[in-house]
Amino acid sequence: MLLYCRPGFEPEAAAEVADHAARAGLVGYPQTERNSGYVRFHLARPADDALRPTWQELIFARQILQVIADIDLPDPTDRITPMLEALAGTGLRFGDLIVEHPDSDAGRPLAGLARSFGNALRPALRKVGLLGSTVILGRPTLHVCFVSGASAVLALSHPERSAPWPQGIPRLRLHRDAPSRSALKLEEALLVLLTADERATFLKPGMKAADLGAAPGGWSWVLAREGVHVTAIDNGPLGETARAQTLIRHQRADGFSWQPPHPMDWLVCDMVEQPSRVAARMADWFAQRWCRRAIFNLKLPMKKRYAEVQANLSDFVALCAADGVHVEWRAKQLYHDREEITVFAHRP
Repeated sequence: MLLYCRPGFEPEAAAEVADHAARAGLVGYPQTERNSGYVRFHLARPADDALRPTWQELIFARQILQVIADIDLPDPTDRITPMLEALAGTGLRFGDLIVEHPDSDAGRPLAGLARSFGNALRPALRKVGLLGSTVILGRPTLHVCFVSGASAVLALSHPERSAPWPQGIPRLRLHRDAPSRSALKLEEALLVLLTADERATFLKPGMKAADLGAAPGGWSWVLAREGVHVTAIDNGPLGETARAQTLIRHQRADGFSWQPPHPMDWLVCDMVEQPSRVAARMADWFAQRWCRRAIFNLKLPMKKRYAEVQANLSDFVALCAADGVHVEWRAKQLYHDREEITVFAHRP
């Protein structure tokens, strides 16, 4: 398996996929290179797809692909022939093609090659019958990942098991009126952590939300654009465009002590604080039934980050359960996250 992740978080992605493999009974081992932006997990023997993790199940992996072959490309004038030879006889037929590169310092200079090569490879695949003339839903997608100008990984993804975006990164553009770049973080969280049906059901005009640690108001602004009435809690000031939103009411208070006057549909929180303290505060909100669902960030330490995530999320669930509240959660280290992860939690 080939997993894309944030550069610098290869050890966390490797530890997580190894844990998942052990629980599923898969025999194998991870292989990493620091700051490469990807992890390889080598299976000792073929495994049923049902046992492999999906991209939604892992926190630190943006994308999970099934490797077909590693390709050496000694001739820069003909990179297509070695790939067609590797695919011949596999019996595979693809519904789409994605040519990409790791999101790393070493990988980004390959962006131009990836763009131009896709235009050349696509008709070659069609000529030999490996790719249809249009996108065919339901078939696996062929991924060509250039790890250098002279080597690439051929892999495939299935729609129900892999992220739909190249590199596993949804492309978002910062709105000119957004109070801060943190708005992109919440927009990505809503896109990645919720399904389309959940977004339509869970996020409706007229709902009420609290934003703890709101300043300068990027997350409040995103919710207000969806028609949600937001109480923005922060002792600091909101940005001009957040103040101009009539659906945002700013209240100067401490997010760790403020209590809502009535239950909220949503709680969002991007406070810069110890992750254990944030997780405990989120559990308070669910235990008191002050919110139905939440999106919050957990800032990670420099060391033992995977262990910290496991402990924080386990404590969060346990604290809720101690008060008789069942919560379900999903988490991901988003593209717009840095030394942190984003969690979606809700009471089913």
